[in-house]
This record gives sequence, structure tokens and C-alpha cells, in this order.
Amino acid sequence: MTLEETAGKIRSMEIRGAGRIARAAARALYEHSMEAESADLAQYCQRMYAAAELLVSTRPTAVSLPNAVNLVMKPLKNESDLFTARHNLEERALAFIKRSEEAVSRIGTIGARHIRDGDVVMTHCNSEAALACILKAHQQGMDIEVYATEVRPRNQGHITAKTLSDAGIKTNFIVDSAARYFMKEVDICITGADAITVNGSIINKIGTSQIALAAHEARVSFVVAAETYKFAPCTILGERILIEERSPDEILSGDMRKQLPHVTVRNPTFDITPADYVDLIITEAGVYPPEMAYTVIKEQLHWDTEDMSLELPYCEEE
Repeated sequence: MTLEETAGKIRSMEIRGAGRIARAAARALYEHSMEAESADLAQYCQRMYAAAELLVSTRPTAVSLPNAVNLVMKPLKNESDLFTARHNLEERALAFIKRSEEAVSRIGTIGARHIRDGDVVMTHCNSEAALACILKAHQQGMDIEVYATEVRPRNQGHITAKTLSDAGIKTNFIVDSAARYFMKEVDICITGADAITVNGSIINKIGTSQIALAAHEARVSFVVAAETYKFAPCTILGERILIEERSPDEILSGDMRKQLPHVTVRNPTFDITPADYVDLIITEAGVYPPEMAYTVIKEQLHWDTEDMSLELPYCEEE
């Protein structure tokens, strides 16, 4: 795919899921670099920074996207010749893709240790990392059962239910609003994350915070499975994650809305789960309480407050 095609597919959610989006962006930068016909380093950098800006603008909430772009792009500013710059950027892009794929597998192995034989698990949306934990536990011979939510309005839960069914896991498919009703039957909730702030709050698919609240009230463990590149460095400086609001057409057609002139359709894609409702965050680097999110950002993403140099538009000031 061309850069523009990849950006379009990410924006339209044809490519979706934070990890998949991040890998698609890294792959797009790699291919865009390979195709670059630049006369000099300055022209190459201009081309690649424009590509980075385009990719990051497609989904403002999924921090994995700008983090992936940043990991690929940031060292470019220190290059001194075109050949080396191109070679190093392409190597970083491929290395990120490999790291991302390996991270999901590692998270699955670690996460399975937190699932017991006979457990009933609830999950929300279609998270590679969360599913990896469940699938790994099943592969290890654990007798588990899963409640998977529908995830309106884009129905990502249909993908999750099929994945679990194909693996031979007993699965209950429920509407989002039934999560509290069935919470009394659940032993552990495992979801993914699109972003994690410095204070350990979780930004994930809309409805996650309601499930976390229900789990907290019912004294059910709520665990988040997420790659380290989903932590948000910009929140160190007090900036906040942009919550994407998508087209009302995903909920009501234009013709239907014309019949409801006094009704405004709101369609936020994500919500924020406070750290108080999160028991553990499982990453490829290990398991952390939400209070240690700052440590993950500093040690795993190698960010510091004096070097926020690649300013990409994925956070906004308070």
C-alpha cells in the first residue's frame, strides 16, 4: 500500500487495534523511505516528517501510533548523510514491527499466569494482547470460559468471539450493557489499552470504564494487557490524551437523524478508566501496578522531560 492508502485505512478503521495500527504505520514509513527519490538529506527528512505527520493525524487517541512513529523517526534529526539516514530509519521500522509482534506473544505468556484453571474471564473489544493471555491459558490446558462484549457501534466484539470460538474456548457473547449483570459470574476481567497515562489511567474502547467500575464494585480483578509503547510520554508534562469522537453515521443514518431534529448523536470511541479501578498492567517487560506507569515511560520508552523533541499532534494541552 502507498502511504496515503495506509493512512486512509487507519482513519476508516479498516486497519484497527492499537498494535496493528502501530505496525502498519512503521511498515508505511519503511516503504515510503524505500520509495523515496530524494536529492539530499534535507529533502528526505522533509518527505519523511510529512509522512509521519499524516500517519499520526489519522487516529488521535491510539498512542501506539505516535509512539511507533516517534521510535522510527526521532533519531533522524541526528543523521549527517542521506544513505545512513535512510538505512537506519528502515532498520528501526523493521525492528519496531518485530518488537511489536514479539511483545504480544510475551504478554500472552505472562498474562496466562494470572488466569487460573476454571476461571471465567470477561474481555472487551478486540485486543491482541488481552486475547493472547486468554489463548495462552487455553493452550496450556486450562478450562476457562469467556464473556465477550459486542462493542457497539463498530462491533469489534464479533472478531473477538470468532477468535475465541475458533480456538475452542467456551464463549458467551453479550451486549455491552449486560456486563454488570454477568459480572457476578466472572473471576477476572482482561482488556487491552489504546493509551496509558503517567498516573496509570487507561484509555481504551468506549465502555471499558463501565466494566472496570462494575468489576471494582463486584470485587473482581481488572487487569490490562498492553505493550509498553502504549504508554503516553506526553502526559508526563500534564498534557492529556485526545479522545476521538467519530461520525454519528456509525450510530444513526443521516435520514434517521433528519427525523430527530432536536437530537445530537455523540459517538466517543474511547473512555478513561481511573487507575484506582486497575489492579495490574501486564506488559512484555513485566507486570506493573498502575502507579508505576511513570517508570515504564522512563525506562522502556527512554523519554525524559527535557527531550520532547518530536512534537507530533497526539496530545493537547489542558
